[in-house]
Amino acid sequence: MSVIDIPALSLVVLVGASGSGKSTFAREHFGPYETLSSDTFRGLVANDEADQSATAAAFDALQYVAGKRLDAGLLTVIDATSVQPDARRKLVELAKAHDVLPVTIVFDLPESISVARNAERTDRAIPAGVVKRQSDQLRRGLRHLAKEGFRKVHILRTPEEVASASIERTRLLTDRSDEHGPFDVIGDVHGCRGELEALLTRLGYDIGRDAQGRAVDARHPGGRRVVFVGDLVDRGPDVVGVLRLAMGMVASGNALAVPGNHEAKLVRALRGAQVTVSHGLEETLAQLAEESAEFREQVAAFCYDLVSHLILDDGKLVVAHAGLKEQYHGRASGRVRAFALYGETTGETDEFGLPVRYPWAQDYRGKAVVLYGHTPVPTVEWVNNTACLDTGCVFGGALSAMRYPEREVVSVPAERVWYEPIRPLVAEPSRREPGVLNLDDVRGKLIIETAAHGRVGIKEEQSAGGLETMSRWAVDPRWLVYLPPTMSPPNASARPDYLEHPDEAFTYFREHGVTDVICEEKHMGSRAVVLVARDPRRFDAPGGWPGVVHTRTGRPFFDPATEAGFLRKIDRALEQAGLWEELGSDWILLDGEVLPWSLKAGELIRDLYASVGAAGVAATTSAASVLGRAAASGIDVSALRSRIQSRAENVSRFRDAYRRYVGAPEAVRFAPFQVLAAGDATFETHAHGWHLEIADRLAAAAPDLIAPTGRRRADLGDAQSVGAAVSWWDQLTSDGGEGMVVKPYANLTRTGKGLVQPGIKVRGREYLRIIYGPDYTEAANLSRLRDRDTGHKRSLASREYALGLEALRRFAAGEPLWRVHETVFGVLALESDAIDPRL
Repeated sequence: MSVIDIPALSLVVLVGASGSGKSTFAREHFGPYETLSSDTFRGLVANDEADQSATAAAFDALQYVAGKRLDAGLLTVIDATSVQPDARRKLVELAKAHDVLPVTIVFDLPESISVARNAERTDRAIPAGVVKRQSDQLRRGLRHLAKEGFRKVHILRTPEEVASASIERTRLLTDRSDEHGPFDVIGDVHGCRGELEALLTRLGYDIGRDAQGRAVDARHPGGRRVVFVGDLVDRGPDVVGVLRLAMGMVASGNALAVPGNHEAKLVRALRGAQVTVSHGLEETLAQLAEESAEFREQVAAFCYDLVSHLILDDGKLVVAHAGLKEQYHGRASGRVRAFALYGETTGETDEFGLPVRYPWAQDYRGKAVVLYGHTPVPTVEWVNNTACLDTGCVFGGALSAMRYPEREVVSVPAERVWYEPIRPLVAEPSRREPGVLNLDDVRGKLIIETAAHGRVGIKEEQSAGGLETMSRWAVDPRWLVYLPPTMSPPNASARPDYLEHPDEAFTYFREHGVTDVICEEKHMGSRAVVLVARDPRRFDAPGGWPGVVHTRTGRPFFDPATEAGFLRKIDRALEQAGLWEELGSDWILLDGEVLPWSLKAGELIRDLYASVGAAGVAATTSAASVLGRAAASGIDVSALRSRIQSRAENVSRFRDAYRRYVGAPEAVRFAPFQVLAAGDATFETHAHGWHLEIADRLAAAAPDLIAPTGRRRADLGDAQSVGAAVSWWDQLTSDGGEGMVVKPYANLTRTGKGLVQPGIKVRGREYLRIIYGPDYTEAANLSRLRDRDTGHKRSLASREYALGLEALRRFAAGEPLWRVHETVFGVLALESDAIDPRL
């Protein structure tokens, strides 16, 4: 039995004359959708598999479908004769265009067998002359298949070989996805053996030495392994020592490695190729000249065998010397290897004569973490889930490692400047102006990477809705650094007269492993984000402007004059509470509510709620009068009078509910409940108790401006604590309050079930009349309202919450405006999504 090994992702081309057994072989060894047959495609485009005039159109369609399959990462088999070099050339080009390996299985059977098989066919007749011509063409091209670009060529010459052959799908050498770490990924070493040993020691590795005291291995007692990102050689003082240690670690299984461009050049030099001896290669060759020929051969073999990049941890981690675009992950071609070794250049050179590299990381939106080196940077920074680990050790910087999956950077300083850099050790400038916003960033289908929730997808129609709001009504994007998430209500209450009750909110948190919650009073106001800035230059905003107050959809809350006066009052309250000094910042971002609700919803109250209330009172009063006269005349209308009386009471409760939200415009107050960010810090991991304590200090400092937030902390494992929280909610809502929001006390919380809801609103029975109408408590209406699914609403809340946190973190970290804006825009785009109106 012969075993035919093919890469799991490849383009397999079956080559052979008609009747050689290709189609039968394909049916036996490949899935029904994996094989694309030229006969089938002729049938698709011409209704006749034997119509040779349709061949060109059939192959166009076949190659289009093959390309889509390869894009999707699916093995694809081409079942056609492919005996002509031009036909094979197009398929090799197709494979290269999709960065997969082209493989061929050749059916070089005796011509007589193919002729005999074709004579037995009943579907169509293929003349013996055609078969002979195909066989001749095949044999003339056999010896050139490897030169044509096929990476593997398997030839079957007898029916017995065909019958006994088996297919073995092998992973690419780059696919180490079953390796789960944990890993310590080390940046460019460049011959700095002393720093490498110091870094390994700091990372907790035990260094093994030979009889001469030379480091030849390093093992971590906790089972961690090193991944070298390449450029072990050149420029540094002890290239041989670095190679000896790295090669030993790889051989013992304590390390993995990918090649750098310096290793690639070293291999060519050691193999006798003509290379320009520069950029430190001269030092490496001089040091290796002092070693044995056997050691030099080991070095050449080690460097040659390194594969372009590594896919690790189920595809969650990619390591490549110069980085790797998402479309190249797990692919194999010359351009993939070139990108992994050298990156991509723009064709320009900088003032130092060095190539300007395309900033691929700025456009990266992949789910996998990509760790790389190649271009020295002063410090390790995250850019779109990628990080460059070359911190210029050989140039006097530091040798750095990224602990994965912890994402912790560990560095040791260089002992000295070993090699003077051509370009100063500074971050490569972005080719995009940080404050420029591009329409393409927020148009069409978007994928936004967040630390809290992974990738968040935005549909094209959502982007269109978000763009409409953002472009027409939102505040200046330089001020818009955060939008709060939507908030989900609890599941419908099991209690007969309630739509919402704390019971279901508490159940949600228990089911997600959270028992320590805080219940916060839900103010009768409008959600607002307040940004107070003492130095507007941080926001590149108009001079002298003190900040912004905007709604949860990014619209200005006040007219400019009112806003400026309000912000100055907030500034004074922050000063009196000592928060400017405590937070050490010249800007503070607060989340809260502006009271009264009528300040923002005055027209809604007057034009909708008051009109409904007046109409309801008039209708029920008139109906009651008519029914009273009917009853006086002896007609039994008792049931109808009872119904009208109930509706009149409901209308009265409705009017009482919305009237509580009407207040004087001059009596505006702000109820903060969270400090979102200040300076270079965000505070989502600070417990809600910390945030509310700050709110209390502000309320004490400015009682006429700041409204305090009532709260109750509850232990969901303690029935008495839960009962007290429910009683508090009952009291709040019976007194006319809106209700409460139940939050994890710890604030940002993840459990085994994922990101926990940041808050669940539980609104009062009477308040909900404003939302659902005066008669919503009637049994039939409650039954319809209870049939609601909170799942989509909660999914939306989680994604918006993650995007909001990502925006805060990016802004606090000083990332460009466009990076912050894309996440804020994502929240607004998701808000355009249609949801169940019963929520």
